[in-house]
Amino acid sequence: MSTDSSDRDQGSEGHVNELDGTVLGPVVQARDIHGGIHLHQAVTPLPRPTQLPAGSVLVNRGEALALLDDIGSGHGGMGVPNVAVVSGPAGIGKTAVALHWSHRERGEFPDGQLFADLRGHAADAPVQPAEVLGRFIRAFGIAPERIPGGLAERAALYQSLVSGRRLVIVLDDALSAAQVSPLLPASADSVAIVTSWLRLAGLLVRGARGVQLDQLSTDAALTLLRRAVGEERVRREPDAAGELVELCARLPLALCVVAARLATRPHWLLSEMVEALTHERQRLSELSVEDDMTIQAALTLSYHGLPPQAARVYRLLGLFPGTTFDSRAAAATVMLPRVQVRQLMEVLTNANLLDDVPGGGYRFHDLTRLHARELAEREESAKTRDETVRGALDWFLYTAWTASRTAMPYRRVPRQVVVHEPAEPLAFADPAEALDWLECEFDNLRSAGRVAFERELFPTTWQLVDAVWPLFLHRGHHAERLEVDMLGLAAARACSDSMAEAKMLNRTGLALRALGRLDEAAQDFRGALEIWSRTGNRPRMAGSLRRLGLVEMDRGRVDEAIVLFEEALDGYRAVGGARKVALVLCDLGNALAERGRAKEAVARLLEARRLLATEPDRYNRARVLILLGRVRADGPAAAADLLEEGLEEMRRIGSDTGEVQALQAMGDLALENRGQDDARRLYEEARRILARSGARSRQLDDRLSRLDGS
Repeated sequence: MSTDSSDRDQGSEGHVNELDGTVLGPVVQARDIHGGIHLHQAVTPLPRPTQLPAGSVLVNRGEALALLDDIGSGHGGMGVPNVAVVSGPAGIGKTAVALHWSHRERGEFPDGQLFADLRGHAADAPVQPAEVLGRFIRAFGIAPERIPGGLAERAALYQSLVSGRRLVIVLDDALSAAQVSPLLPASADSVAIVTSWLRLAGLLVRGARGVQLDQLSTDAALTLLRRAVGEERVRREPDAAGELVELCARLPLALCVVAARLATRPHWLLSEMVEALTHERQRLSELSVEDDMTIQAALTLSYHGLPPQAARVYRLLGLFPGTTFDSRAAAATVMLPRVQVRQLMEVLTNANLLDDVPGGGYRFHDLTRLHARELAEREESAKTRDETVRGALDWFLYTAWTASRTAMPYRRVPRQVVVHEPAEPLAFADPAEALDWLECEFDNLRSAGRVAFERELFPTTWQLVDAVWPLFLHRGHHAERLEVDMLGLAAARACSDSMAEAKMLNRTGLALRALGRLDEAAQDFRGALEIWSRTGNRPRMAGSLRRLGLVEMDRGRVDEAIVLFEEALDGYRAVGGARKVALVLCDLGNALAERGRAKEAVARLLEARRLLATEPDRYNRARVLILLGRVRADGPAAAADLLEEGLEEMRRIGSDTGEVQALQAMGDLALENRGQDDARRLYEEARRILARSGARSRQLDDRLSRLDGS
């Protein structure tokens, strides 16, 4: 805030109420002060995550729950983490125990609940810990662009967020101690419950405590059956009921599947179900694992009780290249009207063959998905299977393309190679909704890309990767981004599409630059430049030159960067495009200012400001203001106004990097005016913002070090 004489209030006693210069933060103006002044700045609390899925029926798990009570109360001893490993075979009810206890005790953990399905024993790849950390950090309201890319940096930020908080964290279906360790809270007030088929000795030797689940007792299994089919049916056929629970090996999953079928057939005798299940178990007797045989028998029996259309949808959805799906995605996969698919999926849900997930979606239990896929392999033709997978891939490709166009309407995205265009496509109201969809479906999009690559559908693969770009630009995902972009590059090369290869090289270069791997980034940018040069594509050549200039700036080689920016500028001017010209002018103006060539920098920046005035690019309009303020062409007062205007705009659009740029420039201005204290405060505020994302700035550290030594 700055004032002039019109802002002065001169009272009758000659007191002057005047505020001059640039001020950030709270201000108190008063005539007389008696006693102390205390300023309290409101702090917005972090949101409270509530990620637990709904629980299920639980019987006869009192001993396991008591152990969890003991672990949750911190009775493990001084220095022993509050970590429980709930282990046991598939279908034993590990997740049910973990969720039941977590829901029951959530009042003891007022700071929230986190949940992650680690997919340790799923058909596709397990989830990487860096990816889960990204989700957990976002659950605390941290903007995606503030989340660092590396596992170590994410783990450090996560521990800062959970420190001193009382949380319950459920890590479901873990594969190994290494997958879980970065996700365990260091806070002694939190509890983590890990479920796994394995006992995870690597966690136990570090102080975690094991909770091993066994089959239900006969009484408990009968109780579960009574709850599902009714007391009267069990009382009428006690012997058959006893045989039935033993045929299900007293496994909760098998019992629930069989009971679901009985519940929908009130006139069936339990003895009829015993006979059918006995026959199915004999058919599967060649399987070596008893528990798997039991569950497979129960699933097959339930499957045979489905109406034909529901059975077909069950088989085909087993081929879906992802983990969760809604009715739109399912309809595109099985190529039926959405309203009909909704009804059929409700039939599958009632039969315990599909699980509901929050948000109106569905998912298979891992064993159920494998069962459905095996049936599809056995009962559907190769042509039908291929068309089913292609329908799902086309759904993802078409919808991701739509989301990309909505999020970045000025971006040139090629029309996608879609064979089966969705009959009921998804539209997005605005860019935020499109980005939300890309973020929500990110896991599925990655799975779809891998499946497309495995099936040698290489154009589909790289176009899927290309369509996800707005998510990376606006919401980070640095740790996952390089893997996805590398898949796109491999696909582009596999189909010998040089234009696609160059696009993907730009993508991998940007991902590597974000991770600080500058030599590798430059190598990929040069590879793209070589391809664009061979084809004479001047706009693309200019883009690669600009990216190489940014790498040189990262390296501190400003003169080399200036040469590259000027080459890029010539290329863009030759083909037109005001926004691209303006972006390079900003880069060039920044580099010239770094070299002390203020007059030239101002000329470039003023031109960029003029070109961006009518462009829907708020970030770069604010960036021009900050860069002009740094050059200080019209003196300190004008510079302060420009910097404050740029700072406020960066805050409005939620750009941490832009806010740091403005604060650093303000600190430099304060230092020039001998305001060491103000400069220190501004630099430290900028460093705090960077620290929230796990990032560091050599320039800020150097400035603060010089202040400390002065």
